[in-house]
Amino acid sequence: MTSPVVTIAFAAATAIVGVAAVLGIVAVVRAQDDARRAVVADLLFFAAVAVFVLVAVLTGSAVVFDVALIAMVLGILATLALARMLTRGRR
Repeated sequence: MTSPVVTIAFAAATAIVGVAAVLGIVAVVRAQDDARRAVVADLLFFAAVAVFVLVAVLTGSAVVFDVALIAMVLGILATLALARMLTRGRR
């Protein structure tokens, strides 16, 4: 059984992540170049991981946190790879 404060915080966090995801989808449709699409793709990926973490908090599963941590590391590596591709290898 969870307290009402946790339930309200969970609902607020879910709403914020949901709004960010919807705005990200709109931004993908309206994006003009690959760089903006890459940034928005990262936003959507991290929003999905945030939903995953919220579910982990609600269920209290420690394994889910480990999976979320690995997903975050892979997301950062994907961001770096996209940046490298967009700059065509220039530093």
